[in-house]
Amino acid sequence: MMEMGRKHGVAVAALVGAKEHAVAQAAVGVDILIVAGTEAGGHCGEVSTLVLVPEVVQALQAMGANTPVLAAGGIVTGAQMAAVMAMGAAGAWCGSVWLTTPESETSPVVKAKMLAATSRDTVRSRSRTGKPSRQLRSPWTDAWETSAAPRPLPMPLQSFVSEPALRLVDKLSQAGHPGAAQLATYWVGQGVGLMNTSISAGAVVQQFKQEFLSAAERLADLVADRDAVV
Repeated sequence: MMEMGRKHGVAVAALVGAKEHAVAQAAVGVDILIVAGTEAGGHCGEVSTLVLVPEVVQALQAMGANTPVLAAGGIVTGAQMAAVMAMGAAGAWCGSVWLTTPESETSPVVKAKMLAATSRDTVRSRSRTGKPSRQLRSPWTDAWETSAAPRPLPMPLQSFVSEPALRLVDKLSQAGHPGAAQLATYWVGQGVGLMNTSISAGAVVQQFKQEFLSAAERLADLVADRDAVV
């Protein structure tokens, strides 16, 4: 992939969820590192964004690598973006925040469930793909976590079991089936608890800008106050 990217002038990014993975990717010369904490939707590791981002930044500095880091995992506000950049990230890579926008691929049923969800209404489970991935909790995910449930198959085999059933659930839920609406789920991160209104993708960008500036101003005021006291 690196060879193809360089041949065609395409930047290559690597999505990582552990420090050792980031170091290995930087060693082979990837152009960008997307460092995703466990708060992220979809496939994710076990380390929180707040810990993983500075851990990777320090490791890159130690090996003399200047690979830009984009922080990911639970980032759905401009203030959070400012926070990860204060920890050394070059920016943020967001996924879940777009899922409740009108432009999103998610169904109206799932959007409504996400808008009503709290940060505790997601679960990291192997039941959908065979590897740990964070998704909206539902009776479907709960059933796979019981002691009577079969063990999920290794990736990609588990998807052959889960995806046909979940596609049917999605279709029936949009047709108004109440049981299917309860079962409906989709990948989303813990930041869903901060996603309480459905606004356009463009409005999300503008809101990020405003929140980022407000956070930066708060930090600047704190520094100014400290200097004044000193």
